[in-house]
Amino acid sequence: MPIRRLKPELTQLRELVYGPNLNDNPQLATIVAAAKKAGTPKALIEGAIARGQGKSSEGATLEPVIYEAIVPPNIALVVDAATENTKRVIEDLNQMVKKANGAKSPSKFLFERRGRVIFEKGESGLDVDDIMEDAIEAGAEDLENDEEGNIIVWSDPSSTQQICKAVGSKFNLKIAESDIVWHAIEDTKAPLDSSEELVKFMDLLTSIKDYPDVQAIWSNVSRGNMSDDEWARVTELIDE
Repeated sequence: MPIRRLKPELTQLRELVYGPNLNDNPQLATIVAAAKKAGTPKALIEGAIARGQGKSSEGATLEPVIYEAIVPPNIALVVDAATENTKRVIEDLNQMVKKANGAKSPSKFLFERRGRVIFEKGESGLDVDDIMEDAIEAGAEDLENDEEGNIIVWSDPSSTQQICKAVGSKFNLKIAESDIVWHAIEDTKAPLDSSEELVKFMDLLTSIKDYPDVQAIWSNVSRGNMSDDEWARVTELIDE
């Protein structure tokens, strides 16, 4: 598993459900195990966990940064970062976006801030209907299955922790993901149809994803005419 893919999962741990102790946090333990298996250095893992808790590897407090941009053809980006130097991060992201012919511009209004919990299908055989009543009691607003049969529970960000504890514990469901996301509003999504635009967009996403202070990239890009392979490459770089 490339470090690029591990970083956003590790660094989003500022929103952990159970805290940084591996014994109390199966989700974190799973991610750390995958990182170790992939050969990720211990220092990088520890640094990522620290950043997830809003601190640098030296213990300094990190400031959250939300960077908004619009890039060709008309795609919105929201970038979550945490840094000791906000000005530097904004300047560096400005340069990346400008190189892609985009501009720093308000884009959060094209998204909803939502809590998301993904329960693994596993061997339980449970479906949305089986947990719906308990999930709604815990604060769920919507439930759905993904293509793999996992159960996705959407909620207000403040209800995410309660859903994990109440539903996960009662039904013995493994939590695949638990996070607070910028969820693109469906009717604002922008297609990416041109091969030339795809290349530029991919280059931009790669640059942003590899930037040390970036934790997550959210976008309202839609598949458009992209092939399965092209779309898979895009979704590999954005946080859905």
